[in-house]
Amino acid sequence: MNDKNRNLVVRIVTALTLLPLVVLLLFLGGVWSAGLLGLAAAACVGEYYLIVQKRLTAAAWVGMAFAAVMPFLPLKDAARTGETAFWLTVVFAFFAWIYHLFKGPLAEAPTRTAHLVNGFLYGAVGLTALSALRLLPDHGLAWVICALTITWANDTAAYFFGRFLGRHKLYPEVSPNKTWEGFYGGMLGSVGGMFIARAFFFPVFTVWDCVLLGIAGGILGPVGDLCESMLKRAYGVKDSGVLIPGHGGVLDRIDALLFNAPLVFVYVQFVRGWLP
Repeated sequence: MNDKNRNLVVRIVTALTLLPLVVLLLFLGGVWSAGLLGLAAAACVGEYYLIVQKRLTAAAWVGMAFAAVMPFLPLKDAARTGETAFWLTVVFAFFAWIYHLFKGPLAEAPTRTAHLVNGFLYGAVGLTALSALRLLPDHGLAWVICALTITWANDTAAYFFGRFLGRHKLYPEVSPNKTWEGFYGGMLGSVGGMFIARAFFFPVFTVWDCVLLGIAGGILGPVGDLCESMLKRAYGVKDSGVLIPGHGGVLDRIDALLFNAPLVFVYVQFVRGWLP
């Protein structure tokens, strides 16, 4: 067995092992889903810090701890999640500034402080939104599945459309293998996935939900993917980490979800009520 096939076997075994556990914890909700998302947020933030700073400083560990707490905020008071998350971010930003003021190196202090705060937001906000969706009093699980559907259906459809029909490069400077054919095929996958979920599992989704979230997720998800590729390319990194055997890091697996989860949360909270 060559290295390519061996890696494929590792990927499949890892997916078959982890996916049922992830689905189970999301299904259970409450502290179980918050714990899962808290661990994932800490891992994402840690991977970001390792990409840009090559090591985990004491301040980085504090950022990871803050990120792990964020998905638990909806458990305490769902209505005040945004407010509490804002002030938690402010506290961490002040901490980052003060840490580098005394720890240095002073010439790099502003840049390192910016990376600490940016990495925290990048890894924690999306998964906090997903936790808040899961804890919604009505159909919380359905909206989590919605975020996963518009992300994973997009990835799958984009792969096959790009592989068999791809001719025109989407953004070769950032991701050489992505094509416009894959991009539009992925968007079809997001919309189609939503209609399938509506037909067989979650009738709470309206036609507007399927079309609007499918299209928006079909745009924002690939943008999230490209942003992570841009980050890795800027620092000469192939994978964001090694936590998921055969798949790379956690960021590599959920880069698009980090953008799509806040999209679904904003849609449910602020847009859906205005639609017919």
